[in-house]
Amino acid sequence: MIDKHSPLPLYFQLEEQIKKTIESKELVPGDALPSERELSENYQISRMTVRQAITNLVNKGYLFREKGKGTFVSSQKFEQSLQGLTSFTEDMLARNLKPGSKLLHFEIYPADEDIKESLNLQDDELIYKIKRLRLANEEPIAIETSYLPVKLVPGVTPDILEKSLYKYIENNLHLSIGHATQTVEAAIVNEEDSKHLKVNKGVPILLIQRETYLENGTPLEIVKSSYRADRYKFKIGIERK
Repeated sequence: MIDKHSPLPLYFQLEEQIKKTIESKELVPGDALPSERELSENYQISRMTVRQAITNLVNKGYLFREKGKGTFVSSQKFEQSLQGLTSFTEDMLARNLKPGSKLLHFEIYPADEDIKESLNLQDDELIYKIKRLRLANEEPIAIETSYLPVKLVPGVTPDILEKSLYKYIENNLHLSIGHATQTVEAAIVNEEDSKHLKVNKGVPILLIQRETYLENGTPLEIVKSSYRADRYKFKIGIERK
């Protein structure tokens, strides 16, 4: 209940009450939250206080609003650590989720200057351009565009791309993947990607670029991914030096 004599703000106390009902699964994803009027009457607090608590929970991803319909419980975000190098397939399996891929584009062509320089290729060397929609339990999570040297990773086919590309590289080609550098920034989804990700045009996404290397330092791939910001978050541990 709300303690009006507590030093904690009333809106924060209501936030915690609502979060408890979500975390205890009294309310599950898709459930409607009681109206502002109902919450105001139930907790004997102002509607302005209720509105502030709900807005904070919307901003934190616990709730989402639908115009003219109300406020609902969000599906919880998938969390990925930035401290280990895993494939999307490995990441989903570790969460007991069913990974999936839909191939959107597959092409072999000579690398342009930027890609050629990043992958340390000679003139006219060929690369794969692979664009896939990545799924978790059949829900679209990300769009991933990969660039790999054909000479280094021969034999890639659309059938292989329906599964784990990393597994093919390590188990079939016997290459050892070593490390990667990765950047994450905020962006706005474009119209084409919004259709594949099943989000509204112009909503925020997480734009991630990764450059992956073999254990011997040879550049393996460049990956540019657009992740749904409402379904994915990244975590990193930081130590004080």
